[in-house]
Amino acid sequence: MRSRAAALDAADPLAGFRDRFLPAPGVVAYLDGNSLGRPVATVPERLDAFVRGAWGEGLIRGWTAAEDPWMSWPERVGDRIAAAALGAAPGQTVLADSTTVLLYKLARAAVDDGLAAGRDEIVFETNDFPTDRYVLEGIAAERWARLRPIETDPAAGVTPEQVAAAVGPRTALALFSHVAYRSGWVADGAAITALVHDAGGRVLWDLSHSVGSVPLELDAWGADLAVGCTYKYLCGGPGSPAFGYVARAHHDRLRQPVQGWMGRHDPFTMGPGYVPAAGVRGVVSGTPPVLAAVPLLAGLDLLEEAGIDAVRAKSRALTAYALDLVDAWLAPRGVDLVSPRDPERRGGHLTIRRPGFRAVLDGLWARGVIPDYREPDGIRLGLAPLSTSFTEVHDGLAVLRDLLDEPG
Repeated sequence: MRSRAAALDAADPLAGFRDRFLPAPGVVAYLDGNSLGRPVATVPERLDAFVRGAWGEGLIRGWTAAEDPWMSWPERVGDRIAAAALGAAPGQTVLADSTTVLLYKLARAAVDDGLAAGRDEIVFETNDFPTDRYVLEGIAAERWARLRPIETDPAAGVTPEQVAAAVGPRTALALFSHVAYRSGWVADGAAITALVHDAGGRVLWDLSHSVGSVPLELDAWGADLAVGCTYKYLCGGPGSPAFGYVARAHHDRLRQPVQGWMGRHDPFTMGPGYVPAAGVRGVVSGTPPVLAAVPLLAGLDLLEEAGIDAVRAKSRALTAYALDLVDAWLAPRGVDLVSPRDPERRGGHLTIRRPGFRAVLDGLWARGVIPDYREPDGIRLGLAPLSTSFTEVHDGLAVLRDLLDEPG
């Protein structure tokens, strides 16, 4: 098995990217790239240069500098994310806030618009990421809207058939994750979007486990709204800012509720009343997260160089290889797969499950193997195509196999 991993690494056209990340001494296998990406090796130098130069020397002049003013970073960085990973034309994506805040802002805007048209239902899936469900619960309470849950299989995800049965004339908004955080299930974005539109509602996609791993075609789908984080496959670092997408068709219609000064059409007049900025800039509320975007720019450089299609091809190969090891080594030891076997429906991570798996995690980390854990009894193997090798997958799962054989 290890010789096969070495052969796959030798044939991997993206193998050279792995050396462009900072090393982690003592780590045998980092299998958590779907929770937190590794830092790009140039980040310390880039942060130092920014602090000493653009900030240290330019000081407050950086906001309105003639070249690359910080004030334009929400749109400029948003457009780079859109081009590299979202399948979206310029002028529809901004970098701002956290995923939770952007989810609230865009979901609330869509629900308010629906309520004005007599639509009071919010459709979601019961096994979606907790933040998504909690945000919708809060909006429903604020706006006296009705939640309509779809019961989904935790080992899979939402399907077009389930959506068709749930949406209707009262649907204001449907919120789904494109890649399910537990199982890695890839939803049919185009079909689901079309079904919600046929019912007259809007769709908000959470792309947190897709962006930088699975190609997206937001414009081609006709997507209305989307959000996603940048600290997973985009390698923006802990707490890096999120992005929000608003289709151009909705720029003059939807109005997000957090009316901060940076989203006003003329913020520096400091005048009375709020008139939103034109276009997607109206999604911005507060001061752009400039310093926090510097590591993200390094991650985007690598993604743009590699290309999202090549990243997806390696992601499929990595998960297929890991699946072979799970079948050969772990299934005989009582481990179940909680992810799709169909590569078309499988995102960038695999989830495996066995009763008592939580107790295994400490042993893995102590041996330099770092996956993550999700209830109930699930270990996720997050394989980041630009920073993960096939040999790393082999060595990490070999440690897990051996741990399972140790007497309890």
